[in-house]
Amino acid sequence: MSAASLRVGIDIGGTKTDAVAIDADGRVAYELRLATGFGAESVLATAVAAVEGLARAAGRTPETFASIGIGIPGAVDVASGRVEHAVNLGLSGLDLGSEVAARLGRSVRVENDVNAAALGAFSLLGRTSAQSMAYLNLGTGLAAGLVLGGRLWRGSRGVAGEIGHIPVDPSGPLCPCGQRGCLELMASGSAVARQWPTDEPKPVRALFAAADAGDALAIEVRERLVENVAAAVRLLVLTVDVDDVVIGGGLSSLGDVLLAEVRAVLTRWAASSEFLASLQLADRVTLVPSGTNAAAIGAALVGAADASESVTV
Repeated sequence: MSAASLRVGIDIGGTKTDAVAIDADGRVAYELRLATGFGAESVLATAVAAVEGLARAAGRTPETFASIGIGIPGAVDVASGRVEHAVNLGLSGLDLGSEVAARLGRSVRVENDVNAAALGAFSLLGRTSAQSMAYLNLGTGLAAGLVLGGRLWRGSRGVAGEIGHIPVDPSGPLCPCGQRGCLELMASGSAVARQWPTDEPKPVRALFAAADAGDALAIEVRERLVENVAAAVRLLVLTVDVDDVVIGGGLSSLGDVLLAEVRAVLTRWAASSEFLASLQLADRVTLVPSGTNAAAIGAALVGAADASESVTV
């Protein structure tokens, strides 16, 4: 397979970096995983190593790839490729796109990781340009990415989908954003860790198991988590009226257990509200396909887009 037909996508996370090379049909041809370094130089080195590793696997050199895209946490200026406030990576500001491009000898596009994952999920699920979708990322935090009419929607200032910082309990705990009772504090991995501390390596899975075993606190925390995930689904439909909401991120590894719980809440709400019943919320929520890397695939799609245009699947 010619490297000239391969598009590279890199998903840089707080602890690991996943990279893929996809062919013209969107199929993953090569993939690899690396540990993510901390700090600007380490992050740059990781990104370059990921591209070089895929190039070796393809038997080519990095500059022969059709395109390169990177998804990364933080505030991303997609025009310049600059990343701000990626605190989990030790980045207060980094010209990631231009720095990686200088080391690889070709242009690189950069996008927020949740937006990239939204685009990847849209493609993986076979959605068309006539459809719209919200990708609800449930990880350490909570955020959404929006693909409307086949195009990634970032908003006027790049914060479209930051629903994790919508307050749902004004008297609730203080959020790092400076507000109180944000949705992220109720429905995320960090929310579970704060309310139900454990040394288990998979704390949310352990929470569900403890709740099933009758642990009163675990039951309370699980109910709060599920209710607020359902509230996020409702919020996304009521504000953007997307065709469907796709749940991804670390918590989505719970699979059908989580999906069934969320759908049960939405169904219960519909039973007492003709308005909500008319929206068929339970039928409009699903999971990102298991065993796929939506963020890395989405980054590859971002890299293939013209920098002057909206990303289109």
